Amino acid sequence: MRLVLLSGGSGKRLWPLSNDARSKQFLKVLNDQQGNKVSMVQRVWQQLRETNLADHSIIATSYSQVDMIKTQLGPSVHIVTEPERRDTFPAIALAAVYLFSVKGCRLDEVVGMLPVDPYVDNAFFNRVRDLEESLKKSGADLALMGVKPTYPSAKYGYIIPKASNGEDYLTVDYFKEKPSEAEAESLIAENALWNCGVFAFRLDYIIDQLIERGLPTDYEGLLENYHLLPKNSFDYEVVEKAKQIISLPYEGYWKDLGTWNTLTEEMGGSITGKGVIGKNVTNSHIVNELDVPITLLGLDNVVVAASPDGILVTDKDASTKVKEYVDGFGGRPMYEERRWGWYRVLEYTKYPEGNEVLIKRLSVHAGKNFSYQVHYKRSEVWTIVKGEGVFVINDQLSHVRTGDVIHIPLAAKHTLRATTEMEIIEVQTGSELIEEDIFRALNEWEEIEAVCKGRVSAIQQ
Repeated sequence: MRLVLLSGGSGKRLWPLSNDARSKQFLKVLNDQQGNKVSMVQRVWQQLRETNLADHSIIATSYSQVDMIKTQLGPSVHIVTEPERRDTFPAIALAAVYLFSVKGCRLDEVVGMLPVDPYVDNAFFNRVRDLEESLKKSGADLALMGVKPTYPSAKYGYIIPKASNGEDYLTVDYFKEKPSEAEAESLIAENALWNCGVFAFRLDYIIDQLIERGLPTDYEGLLENYHLLPKNSFDYEVVEKAKQIISLPYEGYWKDLGTWNTLTEEMGGSITGKGVIGKNVTNSHIVNELDVPITLLGLDNVVVAASPDGILVTDKDASTKVKEYVDGFGGRPMYEERRWGWYRVLEYTKYPEGNEVLIKRLSVHAGKNFSYQVHYKRSEVWTIVKGEGVFVINDQLSHVRTGDVIHIPLAAKHTLRATTEMEIIEVQTGSELIEEDIFRALNEWEEIEAVCKGRVSAIQQ
């Protein structure tokens, strides 16, 4: 059995810490067994290791999350990257083709799909293994895992089974998405299960659908034709058309940490970052990524969350509504983690004349480097405030250190590799300061160094 972890979404219900570049699964607000801060994806990946499933798992994600995944899980994790976001059906189809044509999986191999961020114990992943046997035994198109409800929640989707078939799995009758609490009570009386987003299929079930649509079943071919895949959910394209679906009940611990209310229930302490909570305050939390302290007095059952993207003060019961208020904010992420380190936006200004100025503080880890890149709409000035490294501009290498100021004109190929931990203040000036103005020639330092030393021909932009 192979597993595919789906990593997507912006997680705006956990604004201001989560954004388009740093979804909720990457927030380091949970504690591991040693008391270290870990993210949801780090916690899940460790559980996969403990249940001997990590070597059989890959992550399907968008390009914007690749750096974050490799930073948190290491460079060896297998990642399938969407060339563009097109919902869950295209992402799952691409992962299936990757397993078939790149990893060489047989067409009768069972593939399990699950979110990258469930909050569960290890028994959950052992139960995921049972999907393979149940799918083969039943001959169904799809096998889902459903969580036995502990209360009539209106936040989750429900799987409603037919009458018991005497097997250890249930045959699915229909689905109900986010019913009222009264409806949920009635569904639970019918042995309904929470839909936790875990399901499995035989690889040929998806490959055959791609063949029927006239789409490639080799990975490179599907990447080139990815835009032809329907921009729809897996539920719409596959689940609703399946002839037989079974569900495997799971009675262990499961929680979706998708809101501040549920997340703070599992955090190791009431304060993360700089902050003070007054005496006699109950069930309140501070999560602070800023360098200024937060003081919380006299308010019970609230969350104060602060990041470079904004500040949230909310009653916990109202925290589920955050997304509807911040969806319209837009704008660039003010903080991102990358494979080389992280950056924080200090200031952004767009002048009436049309030119823009963006100031960033960057931290580059020792031994890491930027991609070899070029911009056509902006120039940059770097001031090195900490550390030393090797700077490259137009194939020329030079040593740089604390106090150096570097000017990078328009259309100049450039990169930097940190010899020690480095911090840089970067000032961008140009007509349009956007991510799409980064044209990457090379990523690996060995290749960049080879170009600069003339061992291979330089890449032309």
